[in-house]
Amino acid sequence: MADLARELGVSLTTISRALSDHHSIGPAMKQKVLKLSKKYNYQPNRLASALRKGKSQLLGIVVPYIEGRFFPSVVHGIETAARKAGYNVIICQSNEDVAQERRNLDTLLSAQVAGILVSLSRTTHDFQHFEKVRSRGLPLVFFDRILEGDKVNAVVLDDQEGGYISTRHLLSQGCRRIAHLAGPQHLNIYKNRRQGYFDALREAGLPEDESLIVYTDMAQQSGAEGMRQLLAAANPPDGVFGAGDYCALGAMQEARRQGLRVPEDVAICGFSNETFTVVTEPTITTIDQRCEEMGQAAVRLLLEVIETNGSAYTPRQVVLRPELVVRGSSTRFLDAGAGPVAAPTVESADPADA
Repeated sequence: MADLARELGVSLTTISRALSDHHSIGPAMKQKVLKLSKKYNYQPNRLASALRKGKSQLLGIVVPYIEGRFFPSVVHGIETAARKAGYNVIICQSNEDVAQERRNLDTLLSAQVAGILVSLSRTTHDFQHFEKVRSRGLPLVFFDRILEGDKVNAVVLDDQEGGYISTRHLLSQGCRRIAHLAGPQHLNIYKNRRQGYFDALREAGLPEDESLIVYTDMAQQSGAEGMRQLLAAANPPDGVFGAGDYCALGAMQEARRQGLRVPEDVAICGFSNETFTVVTEPTITTIDQRCEEMGQAAVRLLLEVIETNGSAYTPRQVVLRPELVVRGSSTRFLDAGAGPVAAPTVESADPADA
């Protein structure tokens, strides 16, 4: 900017205001400044500008990983909504490591982002690093894997409902001994999916049998090992609800490896509607998590907090409805239907978000 000012014989303030289309600079001068800046390929230093103003048009995102379908789709929804609102995004991966998650937050704080969106890593048990964000007054919204409590802004799927409708579907297919491949219970999503599983069993008059629950790390290999354990029991399951698609895939592969027919001998449901679920044989029944809607809703909520500009704001949660997608891995009866089962509606404490 100093070079532009020197060549045009004007002040640095004039250059700055011309580049930001300030009303105090006339059209002729603006045109000269823009023409010269284009000639020299001038690029504004966004970070310097953010440091000077104490804010930026950047939103920070911290996700456990960028692979599969879920997180990339959520991030796409975030980017779409952020762009429409005039923001760009910085994406950080924790790689399921709480130490990296802490470093991600430090990086975003240094970049003077206007707000941060976070989905917790699988290894996050201590949450003090988020207090650092709050102490600076920086808007913070969680999505999917969240801090629980009434002081948290968050966007979540109704995972309990997802676990319930998955298990209820297996019951409708004649399954009566339904196992659950569960995820880490310190994370809200897996705890709630297990509770939905229990709710459906209780409604059907069936007991909560801990011998039918195997706790996994949600990986494909872990699902296969869990299925091996279940099938080795004296009374193996006739249905399996996996808290994620990868563990459900591992379970299905292990069942077939042992000569069982899916779904005739054991019906299987997953969770997340990963891309591979439509190309397996059989295709996998699963829960669609409304990924892009989750990302867009998270940005809307974050912008609400940003726009309060430090004034009183009551934290709230936006809850999305899950959708059961019935496919071959669970369908024993023709009248069970196929395709989406639940309506794609959004529940919120605020009717404007519905």
